[in-house]
Amino acid sequence: MEKISYLNLPNCVRLTNGEVEVIVTTDVGPRILHYAFAGGENILGLHPDVKVETALGEFKPHGGHRLWIAPENMPNSYAPDNSPIEYAFDNTKNSIRLVQPVENNTKTQKEMTVILSETGSGVLLKHKITNCGKKEIELAAWALTIVRGGGEAFVPNEPFAAYGSETLLPVRNLTCWSYTDLSDSRWKFDENFIRLRVDENRLEPQKIGVLNKQGWMAYRAENLEFIKRFDYTENASYPDMNSNVELYTAGDFIEIETLAPLVKLAPGDSTEHIERWELKTVK
Repeated sequence: MEKISYLNLPNCVRLTNGEVEVIVTTDVGPRILHYAFAGGENILGLHPDVKVETALGEFKPHGGHRLWIAPENMPNSYAPDNSPIEYAFDNTKNSIRLVQPVENNTKTQKEMTVILSETGSGVLLKHKITNCGKKEIELAAWALTIVRGGGEAFVPNEPFAAYGSETLLPVRNLTCWSYTDLSDSRWKFDENFIRLRVDENRLEPQKIGVLNKQGWMAYRAENLEFIKRFDYTENASYPDMNSNVELYTAGDFIEIETLAPLVKLAPGDSTEHIERWELKTVK
């Protein structure tokens, strides 16, 4: 681990096992800003100039990976997180724990623990949201990763099976927003995948959600493939008409997102959502 300046943020930390490197910031967030093979190109997308004005102040996504509360809400989901955060190292696990101050409006506290594998490209991410208020709340942990433009996202379909007496019931949902246009050329639907291609010349947004029982989604840009793995909980209720993964793009901006089940948190209770990252080189 080493402290560095990155993206004009002076208090960042770089973790590496010699094969891959991860950079987090302690100036804002929690945020992961960089994930790459050691010395290689960042698979995460950075948008330091983007900002959203809300009733709670200015929200800046910065780029990279963040933790939000679902279902999406304005302004609560966009509560500014521009203040320094607490952090702690665990040198035995090559990990760092990032803790946000309690949000005044939602009375929740977000945490992210980043654990780098001893070898290989694996990263384990633990996302935690705690109810610090005095009332029960219902929410889901929502892990959003902005990846760099120029590539294509993949969500695996459920295994194909021919029509018959054993295949009368549906196996997954497809959630659309009011601005979703499935005839948009950035979408492609084939037997194995739902695909979303980034096109910097198409500024109008596109988004879908699905219930993904396969437990992974991926993004490929040039010779890099970024894979996010997660657990699927049978019979759980997920946000956004039962979506546990979502894809969003507008111009060269694209997010690949996973969501945990909806839970009711009593005061002091927490919910946790885990992602496992992997980076590959592809032809």
